[in-house]
Amino acid sequence: MSLRLGDKAPDFTAQTTIGEINFYDYLGDSWGVLFSHPADYTPVCTTELGKTAQLADEFAKRNVKVIAVSVDPLDKHNGWVKDINETQHTTVNFPIIADEDRNVATLYDMIHPNASATFTVRSLFIIGPDKTVKLIITYPASTGRNFIEVLRVIDSLQLTANYSVATPADWKHGEDVIVVPAVSTEDAEKKFPKGLKIVKPYLRYTPQPDLN
Repeated sequence: MSLRLGDKAPDFTAQTTIGEINFYDYLGDSWGVLFSHPADYTPVCTTELGKTAQLADEFAKRNVKVIAVSVDPLDKHNGWVKDINETQHTTVNFPIIADEDRNVATLYDMIHPNASATFTVRSLFIIGPDKTVKLIITYPASTGRNFIEVLRVIDSLQLTANYSVATPADWKHGEDVIVVPAVSTEDAEKKFPKGLKIVKPYLRYTPQPDLN
């Protein structure tokens, strides 16, 4: 059965480029991004892991730990990381799981037989500190993911986990947010002292509440 939003993220123990890890222990109290790539030594995957490494400070600022996975063996991972560092002008500092037995790929339904019977598609999971799945996105092998979008979603998830708000289309950190319908306008006026912009009774904006 495939994972759905709100499901508990499966735990596992696996060999990685930084040694054997237990997934839950690796995450600790952090948020997590687990993402699969179809194969080592392939062009799109090289740019994706390079971009993720370049954004290391951005993930750390958000208390997010990143971990990649493919069905390639550990020795290929270690060799390929050197190529990523060289061609993408970065340093890969997150673990890459060697999932030769396809245990992780199966737990997270990363192999889609109609796309490839053997390789993982570009699946990405955002996992909260409570170890539940907060976001799932799946790209085809031919399309590289937008990791700036991943950061944007993390910003939204972390904000909306702490306040009674949602984020509108194309929202970015610092922009106005939407008061959720469950909060009455009377309560919203007390809850959000920066003020409300009421477009419709069900569409009410307020400045991002966690900013000074």
